Amino acid sequence: MTSRPTLLHIDSSPRRAMSISRQLTAEYVTQWKRANPEGAIRRRDLSGSDLPLLTGEWINASFTPEVSRTAEQRELLRISDTLVAELQAADEYVIGVPMHNFTIAASLRLWIDQIVRVGETFAYVDGLPTGLLKNKRATFVISTGGVYQPGTSLAACDFVEPYLRAIFGFMGVADLHAFTASGAAAVTSGRMDAATFLRPHFESIRQHFVPMATASAS
Repeated sequence: MTSRPTLLHIDSSPRRAMSISRQLTAEYVTQWKRANPEGAIRRRDLSGSDLPLLTGEWINASFTPEVSRTAEQRELLRISDTLVAELQAADEYVIGVPMHNFTIAASLRLWIDQIVRVGETFAYVDGLPTGLLKNKRATFVISTGGVYQPGTSLAACDFVEPYLRAIFGFMGVADLHAFTASGAAAVTSGRMDAATFLRPHFESIRQHFVPMATASAS
């Protein structure tokens, strides 16, 4: 970690103020700032960001050595370059992830497609892929309408946390954490108010920072 740590805060839910994951990432950011008063926070909201789909031309540009890229290829990679630079500059990431149809939101998938870049976030070493985002920490704040924890009848339908752990691990991030707020359909259906639902999840996030605060005080 640098002397002035940087947190990259990413949200992907299209539900804005009604979003469970956004309220939880906001709490995470609040607690992170208390634990890192000198730290910097960078934010990117993926909902409505209109990230482009990958094309054959984009893929060809990404595999073309930088010194050999044409002006058109550099322009194709401009957005990706910006997003990758944000990841490289940050020490830690917190990512708000609503479950959509058993997987991540489309906006988050478009972002992932832009950041998984050969020579930037991973490389081939002796023919094997090696992650380049070293000494980083990623926390996934996941909200799901149903309950998909291991041991439940719908556990096999959860393609969110396993995928995120795999893709960030592939890019070299070894310090991975996840908070999952399951059963959020109780809020959207009106069976539970949002404050009651969020309370234990806020507390889990706060407890996550207790060891850090203790270490800082010692």
